[in-house]
Amino acid sequence: MPETSKAFRFFELADRREYAFCQSINRVVKFRPVMRYFQWVSRLGDGWFWYALILAIPFLEPEMGAGLALLMTLTGLTCTLTYKLLKRWLIRERPFISFPSINCGTPPLDRYSFPSGHTLHAACFQTILFMTMPKLALATAPFTLSVAASRVVLGLHYPSDVVAGAFIGGLMGYLSAAYFFSTSLGLFSG
Repeated sequence: MPETSKAFRFFELADRREYAFCQSINRVVKFRPVMRYFQWVSRLGDGWFWYALILAIPFLEPEMGAGLALLMTLTGLTCTLTYKLLKRWLIRERPFISFPSINCGTPPLDRYSFPSGHTLHAACFQTILFMTMPKLALATAPFTLSVAASRVVLGLHYPSDVVAGAFIGGLMGYLSAAYFFSTSLGLFSG
């Protein structure tokens, strides 16, 4: 339990340091169109956007699409396991729970904040796409950035949750794509 208490003390200090920034970003939810946009992005970022994209990839890239879709599916499952384990181990409350002046713009999928699972998945898939299908990656980049921003705008995460999610997801995406190119690409090409 000492590790948990160290993490708790660290996050308590970080929360206080990030509070003013979170609160200022969260104020944009007072503008109904902004809030609706980020709620919509957040809902798609729950996985729906990525599921649809994974299903479309074999049609968009017939030569390696099936392998890439499988890789993204397996990596996405690994991302889910990773962020759930980290959240249970590190136990950081969400900003709107710790600071009632921060509005919760949409119900969270789980209780804890660190790291942002939405951002972790988005950065992972975005990295895989940049390494395998750069044109598609450019088209999806605005969505990925909107997902990351939505986490703080909606009061669900601190900026450091988003940065950590992006780093972990980007690293997982890079390692998966590198593995794909080094071992599997030949299996799925003509």
